[in-house]
Amino acid sequence: MELESFVAVAEELHFGRAAARLHRGQPTVSDAVRRLENTLGGRLFHRTSRRVSLTELGEALLPDAHAALAQLRRFQQRGRSLAAGDRIRSTLVVGHAEFTGQQLLLRCLPQLRDRFPDVTIVPEAMSTAAQVTALRAEAIGLGIGWATGDVTGVRARVLSTERFVALVPAAHPLAGRAELSASELSTTDLLTWPHQINSGLCDRLLSAFRIGGADLRIIRTADSVHAIAAHVAAGTGIGITVESALDHRPPGLRTIPLTGPSTTVDQVVLTPAEPSDAATALRDLLLHASAEPPAADH
Repeated sequence: MELESFVAVAEELHFGRAAARLHRGQPTVSDAVRRLENTLGGRLFHRTSRRVSLTELGEALLPDAHAALAQLRRFQQRGRSLAAGDRIRSTLVVGHAEFTGQQLLLRCLPQLRDRFPDVTIVPEAMSTAAQVTALRAEAIGLGIGWATGDVTGVRARVLSTERFVALVPAAHPLAGRAELSASELSTTDLLTWPHQINSGLCDRLLSAFRIGGADLRIIRTADSVHAIAAHVAAGTGIGITVESALDHRPPGLRTIPLTGPSTTVDQVVLTPAEPSDAATALRDLLLHASAEPPAADH
């Protein structure tokens, strides 16, 4: 499918990895992207022998592609249920951005299922920008993402305020520091998330460096905190992530909070102007759970 190929390449920024993720051949993915570009009348990617990056058109259309795919998956799931003879069930699609606290959502979903047994809950990974687009189009019922200034028609409630943290090897000269400023990381080789996965987080981090008069030098991106940690452990550079993305301290690495202006970001729950009963209940569960410490494992 053309949209799936576009989204996979946009997130991987590599046609080979996108093809492997979709379990398709690379020529098939390339052809699908080319067909979509021909239909739209513009290029979605800049391609060189060494690098793939989104064009302005690709950046602008990625949230809409996520929203369209979410709507399609909801349609397919509902269709399969009805074709199988199941009774009519409503569906709640829950968008969640990368690097948000997944443990919080996992704590709330069982309670939501108990309250709304006739509602099919469909978690869907998508960027915050894509969630806003999907909420406006009624393709999803609730989102968990990062604070954005453009939320017209969407309601946002703060779940938590997260600090940016640096991941450094335990033997690194900075490993003994209690905090780090952006200026202390100026021109340092940094690893973090791709802009297209979470533009809000990238823009917030860039703001922290600009305010500190520092240069943000991102040499590699990865779509999970575990991948970032692996590169840090291999000595590629220093990782940057947010507190909630770390469900445990990676072995052999130190986590050091960043200090200074713009080094925190709000994690938010997003709902449409008139959310469904299930979406309202999940929002309230998330807000309540975010105010409590997680239960200890036994």
